[in-house]
Amino acid sequence: MLVKQISVFLENKSGRLAEVTDILGKQDIDISALSIADTTDFGILRLIVNKPEQAEEELKKEGFTVSCTDVIAISVVDEPGGLAEALKTLESVSVGIEYMYAFVGKSTSEALVILRVEQPEKAAEALDKNNIRVLPAERIYKL
Repeated sequence: MLVKQISVFLENKSGRLAEVTDILGKQDIDISALSIADTTDFGILRLIVNKPEQAEEELKKEGFTVSCTDVIAISVVDEPGGLAEALKTLESVSVGIEYMYAFVGKSTSEALVILRVEQPEKAAEALDKNNIRVLPAERIYKL
């Protein structure tokens, strides 16, 4: 149930993001979701890709600082309050959220969200027990 997320540390310099996407594209690595957090001097690019191990390897070969972490992908009803139910579930089992971001799937009836949490296995179990769909990695990598 856990999804591998690639994090790439980038200098805030023109062309660095294009370079990462070019490297991945040349290796036939498809990006399903991404998020960028930045400061004055650097940014962290977080990616969900169809071949996370290969992406990590290729980017490291090109000199990028890369790490791989486990995240959870969930599907919530795409209506007001849909995300709130998932977040209440995590709060009820005392699982803290480090960060989250939404991404676009190929369905219009659900919203897809990536969560980085303190205890991913515990979080996935609680969400599943509360009828919040935790999406398998294989599905996410094919989006």
